[in-house]
Amino acid sequence: MLENEANPTFSKSTGLPRKRFYRARAHSNPLSDCHFPVPVSPGHVDYSLHYPQFDQFDGSKKVKFADIGCGFGGLLISLSTLFPNTLMIGMELRDKVTEYVKERILALRVTNPGQYQNASVVRTNSMKYIPNYFEKGQLSKMFFLFPDPHFKEKNHRRRVISPHLLDEYAYVLEVGGIIYTITDVEELGDWMKACLENHPMFEALKAEELEADPVVKLLSSATEEGQKVARNGGQTFQAVYRRIVPSL
Repeated sequence: MLENEANPTFSKSTGLPRKRFYRARAHSNPLSDCHFPVPVSPGHVDYSLHYPQFDQFDGSKKVKFADIGCGFGGLLISLSTLFPNTLMIGMELRDKVTEYVKERILALRVTNPGQYQNASVVRTNSMKYIPNYFEKGQLSKMFFLFPDPHFKEKNHRRRVISPHLLDEYAYVLEVGGIIYTITDVEELGDWMKACLENHPMFEALKAEELEADPVVKLLSSATEEGQKVARNGGQTFQAVYRRIVPSL
């Protein structure tokens, strides 16, 4: 705490990093080449660095949740306490934002002993490197909250939900695993829903399943973007789908 008192990037009262020192552009170009290490395969990811409490990390306990484009980590923080025995990771392309989430989790671990040990973050381009991090059928939940809408038609190929990317997501999701999406852009909401609806390996959750799922309630409230939409009285558009075995 003495270090935090002398460091203006951390709040003296909470010990958490101050977001204003980690501001970045709202989105990054996912097609550009960024320079950061990329594991050759999931077996080359050293998760002991992400989850140090698991000092006997032998690969038997695997990451099950992935928050794609995790932003400032609001959803990760909420999920961490809701599912304390589940390993989860945020994947973020922007370096400053990734650093903020990392510092936020580390600070929460210090101020809340025994908690938040199951959450971490990595800087990567999830549109390119999902198979480098996760094995076939490894994940049980994937989250895509308020992604870049890429309004121009020529840029639709940059959207994080697309027919060809859903093939990759289906590969790393276990059968029964769930994809959660939400946006405040109606056209993008229609796009994501149509992509999922037309994919043979996904089916929509029924209304009663959505109502019973505690995660659904977090989609519009846990993130900075969702809170901003709520303050402004805006609408959100969700699409929540389950990974299935396609019928022959």
